[in-house]
Amino acid sequence: MDLYRRVRLACAEGMSQREAARHFNVSRDSVAKMMAFSVPPGYRRTAPVKRPKLDTFTGIIDAWLEGDREVHRKQRHT
Repeated sequence: MDLYRRVRLACAEGMSQREAARHFNVSRDSVAKMMAFSVPPGYRRTAPVKRPKLDTFTGIIDAWLEGDREVHRKQRHT
């Protein structure tokens, strides 16, 4: 966050974006993003989170494990 503020301040005082990139050792694209947003935008997902394939069966598996508490040790699911 401090770097973000310093880069924006340097460019506002007349330093070119290319020169700011060289001075602060960041890419020119990063400096352009810093100038475009007043607050860092953070991470933006490119695709939605994929649900695991096991998710549809968790209810069944939980029922098995609950039932296993009542049977002998050697008859339980592992």
